[in-house]
Amino acid sequence: MVIDKPGGMTSHDVVARLRRITGEKSVGHLGTLDPMATGVLPLLLGKYTRLAQYFSSAEKTYTGAIRFGFSTDTYDAEGKAAGPDVWPDFESALTLGQVRAAAARFKGEMEQTPPAFSAKKIDGKPAYKMAREGKPVELKPAKVRIAAFEILGLDGPLANFSISISAGGYVRSVAHELGQDLGCGGHLSALRRTRAGAFTVDEAHTLEELEALTGNPGALEALCVHPRELLPEMPSVTADSMVLGRFRNGGQANLPEFSRAPLVKVFAGQTELVGIAKRVAGTLFQPVVVMG
Repeated sequence: MVIDKPGGMTSHDVVARLRRITGEKSVGHLGTLDPMATGVLPLLLGKYTRLAQYFSSAEKTYTGAIRFGFSTDTYDAEGKAAGPDVWPDFESALTLGQVRAAAARFKGEMEQTPPAFSAKKIDGKPAYKMAREGKPVELKPAKVRIAAFEILGLDGPLANFSISISAGGYVRSVAHELGQDLGCGGHLSALRRTRAGAFTVDEAHTLEELEALTGNPGALEALCVHPRELLPEMPSVTADSMVLGRFRNGGQANLPEFSRAPLVKVFAGQTELVGIAKRVAGTLFQPVVVMG
């Protein structure tokens, strides 16, 4: 299920709401969205939570705004200002061209230091909990890949942007570092995720839309992504009952799949996803995930 997350809710809040709406206890999201952010939040329900590992590397695309003039401790609008607002000193000097020139370095593979207020763990404890307690937080830089970062316009202290960034990358850190590079400070003031891997905002549903269907499992299921559209990098193959019997018991089997893809989705009929299989050699496959 793809949700259009509203602002002011945590990703965990959305999971809890969907549990109540669907009656399904096993629900998990694919990539946290900060409470301030809105947009695409894919969730796996029931047995599909077993597929979470295959979504972990999905690239994300966002639109948003960076507010220049001061940075914050969280790198976004929900944090405490690190100093006075210096935008009046830069308003007449900072141009769209200068912002775009400074933003040009944020492309390709680079080292990025996560915000102190993040879910990254230090000795098993989330960094944001240590930051809230006033404890020093030292996070190691991590490699991220920014496929595209475009400054769309500059309206006063606000720079509107679009960005595509690898899993584990923080748009807040990009906003913070861009403000540092320009000498005026900056923080993320708005963020909307428009794509997460293969999922886009066009197929997302609001919580209000789903709540209207509470108690109607058929209608809710109709709004879920079709199983054959999941993990599009994996070919889909339909197996007969004999092969499926071996597959469900963990045995290797030959499947009518002739590409070179290392992993395939195995179906019984058009909609029942039985699991994921790994190619051993040729058309011989070994099950690695069995849905049941």
